Amino acid sequence: MIDYEDTLVEVHRVVVGPVDNNVYVVRCRETGEAVLIDAANEHELLLELCRDLGVRRVVETHGHWDHIQAVGAVRDAGLAVGVAAADAAMLPSYDDILEDESTLEVGRLRITTVATPGHTPGSMCFAVEGTPLLFSGDTLFPGGPGGTKFEGGDFPTIIESLENRLFSPFPADTIVLPGHGDRTTIGAESPNLQAWVDRGW
Repeated sequence: MIDYEDTLVEVHRVVVGPVDNNVYVVRCRETGEAVLIDAANEHELLLELCRDLGVRRVVETHGHWDHIQAVGAVRDAGLAVGVAAADAAMLPSYDDILEDESTLEVGRLRITTVATPGHTPGSMCFAVEGTPLLFSGDTLFPGGPGGTKFEGGDFPTIIESLENRLFSPFPADTIVLPGHGDRTTIGAESPNLQAWVDRGW
């Protein structure tokens, strides 16, 4: 269950739904307050996690169907759901619009929002200040960017997001926790950017 921990933060991960979505709970070790990233599916499991781990709010990395199946249930349970404006219409409902380069306070943790359009117009990553953690949604995976052939996807845009919003500002030892599959690091992926451009996906 615990995917990462240090003196500031613990990260819990569960894999849910038909396409094995990663759902993360990011919890402040000092206060016990937490946020859930992507109310993807299996709402009963997620609501149990929220109760057990002190989740106060939910943020969405983007609006694709597989990342939002439990949004209605978590809102009905009293949790506020945040999403970027460009993807808000893809959700059945929401509470907060997440702005680029804003700070979410979760107990003593400060989580920075990083707009990374391309997979969807409103795709967003979340970086936990003072830790090496970056939650990348479907923007970056081991071996390449997320798909851009869906409606609203754009390959040149996601490449620009990777280069300017992730690879340039974040150090090589940044741990990337994606919306599906295994973790990676900025250092493992950034040298491959031109190869991804050349292959076209």
